[in-house]
Amino acid sequence: MRPKTEEHDFQFKLKHALSFIEAGDKVKVTIMFRGREMSHQELGRKLMDRFVEQSEEVALVETQPKMEGRFLSMILAPKKTTKGS
Repeated sequence: MRPKTEEHDFQFKLKHALSFIEAGDKVKVTIMFRGREMSHQELGRKLMDRFVEQSEEVALVETQPKMEGRFLSMILAPKKTTKGS
C-alpha cells in the first residue's frame, strides 16, 4: 500500500488479508513511501493502525510496525483458537 491509499483499495486489501489469516496464514502488511511521502510517515502509521484495528477480531500483531528504509511493515498472524470449547 501507499500512504495515500483510497478507502476502496484499503478495504479490498483488508478483505484479502483477512481471508489469508482465516485460512491460517500470516500476512505481511507493507506501506511504501516515495519522495516527499517520507516526511509524512505518520500517515503510514495511521493506515497501519486502521489495518490492525479492523483485523483485531481474527489477527494478532506478531511484529510491530517498523521502518526498513522506505518501507513500513508489520506481520499479522492468526489468533490461536482452542478446539473443543
